[in-house]
Amino acid sequence: MQLTTETYQKITNAKIFIDENYHSPIDLDKIAKQALLSRVHFHRLFTRIYKKTPHQYLTQIRLEAAKVLLAKEGISVRDVCNMIGFESLGSFSTLFSKQSGYSPQYYRNIAWLKQQLIKEEPKRFVPHCFIEQFKVGESMAADNQ
Repeated sequence: MQLTTETYQKITNAKIFIDENYHSPIDLDKIAKQALLSRVHFHRLFTRIYKKTPHQYLTQIRLEAAKVLLAKEGISVRDVCNMIGFESLGSFSTLFSKQSGYSPQYYRNIAWLKQQLIKEEPKRFVPHCFIEQFKVGESMAADNQ
């Protein structure tokens, strides 16, 4: 089946709709409506173009947003769960752990430790090739004297 430019644009618009509304309760019906296509036809075309179902893509976007929010201080795991569009803390935690390998709280702790290390030892996070090319270590040593 040939994919027309118009159909491709419809699918792309629906993907943009997901990107902009991931935090809201959206489902396949709402997304397909944005593309002006039936649920089945939209699902098939989206999966063909992006190599994942609309639900898989929505979940991926939500979990990526969760990582950003978990790295910030002052936002509880439950609030992160609600902010990214999950209704159940249990399903959020399970999916997050499955995708990242860590529970949301453990991920938050790792992010906090990394931020502390960046503050204490910033040079550890600069690529060696950059240090060599721009002699970052020498200029830092000169600044300290």
